[in-house]
Parts: sequence; C-alpha cells; structure tokens
Amino acid sequence: MWVAAHGVMIVTPVNWYQTSSPLKLMIDRLVCADGGNPDPTSTHGKHAKEAKEIEMRGWDYPRHLKGRLFSVIVHGDTEGAESVRRGISDWLQSMGLVSAGPLAEIDRYIGYWEPYATSHESFDKDEGMKEEVRNAARTLLEAMFAAKHGQQLTARSTLTQPRQK
Repeated sequence: MWVAAHGVMIVTPVNWYQTSSPLKLMIDRLVCADGGNPDPTSTHGKHAKEAKEIEMRGWDYPRHLKGRLFSVIVHGDTEGAESVRRGISDWLQSMGLVSAGPLAEIDRYIGYWEPYATSHESFDKDEGMKEEVRNAARTLLEAMFAAKHGQQLTARSTLTQPRQK
C-alpha cells in the first residue's frame, strides 16, 4: 500500500522512549524494501557471501517511496515524544519521502504524568490536540494536491493553529 500512496500519515504513541513494536517492525521491512534486491533468487536463498558479493559490485537502491509526502503525529504521556517524532521523520526523509510541512509533524503529551487509567479522559478533553491532528491531515492533503498538479506550496498557509503559543 505504501508504494501506491501519494502520501502517508503515521500516528503513534511513545513506548518507553521508542516507537511501538508494530511500527518498528514496519520500519525494518520498509528499510529493506527501500534498498532491496530486485532479484531474490540471485543469492540462492539467504547466503551472506553471495549477498555481499552482489553488494560490492554495486547495489541499486530502488527508493520505491521517493517523493511521497508524509505527516507524523507522535503522542506520549511523559517523555520521548520529540525524539520519536524526529527519528521517524529522519527515517522517512532518508528514504526520499518529503515532509508535507511544519504543521504535518507533531509531537505532544497527553495527560502528562497522569495515571494510565485516566489517560483516555485527558485525550477526550484535549480539543487542541485533536485540531492539530486534523490540521496535519489537511496539510498533507493540501501538499499532495499541490504535488499532483506540479505545484510547490507552503502547506498550512491557510490554517489557523489551535495553540498560539
């Protein structure tokens, strides 16, 4: 589905200063696909010696996702949201994806240091966060439409930030 998409939006929690396990597994697979061997039979299975020889002759990194736009929303309850957001953004950019704009990349804390048992209540009350997520989606959509029509725009130019500070 990634290859067919014009843009992707990743929304993830922070789990102990890291991405969630399912997202990390997806990252590992996409990194392999990004530099993947177009002919898996060339190594006759998983033979490291043959794979190393192919790589040393010159490895063509297909960059299947290059040029696609992205948005990243990371939320946590104590620490690590900014570093996880930056890590995901850096990873996507290393594969040639392009950020849809500053409003498309968000790291926030919901229910900061509150009990896990009530964190959903904190989220339900946080209208600013919900609007930021909607703006991130709108920014991604606006950037995708612009790219489709060969235009470059400053995404978010018509959006009002729900939090001014």
